[in-house]
Amino acid sequence: MGTKQVRLSEDVYAKIEDKKQPDESFSDAIDRLTSDWSLAGWAGWMSDADAERHRERVSELEAADRRETEALADDLGIDPE
Repeated sequence: MGTKQVRLSEDVYAKIEDKKQPDESFSDAIDRLTSDWSLAGWAGWMSDADAERHRERVSELEAADRRETEALADDLGIDPE
């Protein structure tokens, strides 16, 4: 793949640098930042029934996490709130 040189104003360069991930090149960062990918594009990829099962499982996991946190707090003699 070839390369091109591009002139950027200092403020645009700073904006890209601020949004660049530590392991990204500037080219990778610009590619990610200018991508037309959107979370909205994922809408409808899961059936309603699958989405409901997913919500139920997440609720179960959250409840288990709460119980575990409360038990640990009780063992330590602290208030989990």
